[in-house]
Amino acid sequence: METFDADWLALREPIDHRSRAESLLAPLCEAWRSRGWSRVLDLGSGTGSNVRYLASRLPAGQEWVLVDHDPDHLRALEHAEVPASVRSLKVVPGDLVDEGLSAISHADLVTASALLDLVSEDWLRRVVDACADAGRGAYFVLSYDGETRWSVDGAPGGQWEDDPDDALIRDAVNAHQTGDKGLGPALGPAAGAVADRLFRSARYTTRLLPSPWWLGAADAPLVRRLIAGWEVAAATVRPADAGRIHAWAKRRRATVANGRFTLRLGHHDLLALPPERS
Repeated sequence: METFDADWLALREPIDHRSRAESLLAPLCEAWRSRGWSRVLDLGSGTGSNVRYLASRLPAGQEWVLVDHDPDHLRALEHAEVPASVRSLKVVPGDLVDEGLSAISHADLVTASALLDLVSEDWLRRVVDACADAGRGAYFVLSYDGETRWSVDGAPGGQWEDDPDDALIRDAVNAHQTGDKGLGPALGPAAGAVADRLFRSARYTTRLLPSPWWLGAADAPLVRRLIAGWEVAAATVRPADAGRIHAWAKRRRATVANGRFTLRLGHHDLLALPPERS
């Protein structure tokens, strides 16, 4: 499974936290209380961003199991401070197929952050089936949806500026997103919609809401990382257009250096609740 370095995860964590669709928290907490939930399974935990966000927003007495395969992330998790609302926290070294899927039956709520766009539909279908068989809830956040837009004046919703090659880069990056990240062909930008459809087919009540990143001058270090990553990904998919791609990256670095910009990067959050069991 593809891994991400701790510096990148640290850069994105505050942006992830401020971008989530907060209106999903009320129905999640209502289901948590009414169904007597306490156990959370976090898949692909990274360095623990999801537990740091969610633990303080769920009722106290939580029992968390965090699954990740990266040894550096595991070390960070083992030394992480446990939030006061968490009764127990267990770190499980393992992959998303074996340890991840097998742990679903022992949870009440299955969650992950910035994961679904990296996995295959086959793996996701197995997750949905395992959740449905055991009556588990699901809360999957920050799935990339393929949309990127730049504005010129730094005001969200302001005048959008299309570089001549923005579409080229976006389409090439989105194609790159569907490559195999370790679990078969990745869902990429379709992840949120596919997850919503699969859970609905399993008779879940779902809410799929936008959770876009709004990035500006204060987020310049992360935006520069994005541009660099997109430059490499696009050139990999469209090697014949490498010259145009590198020129685009140079222009967009100048956009960031100017400091008066907003970049909207689309994501979705999904809450899926199982039918009540009699």
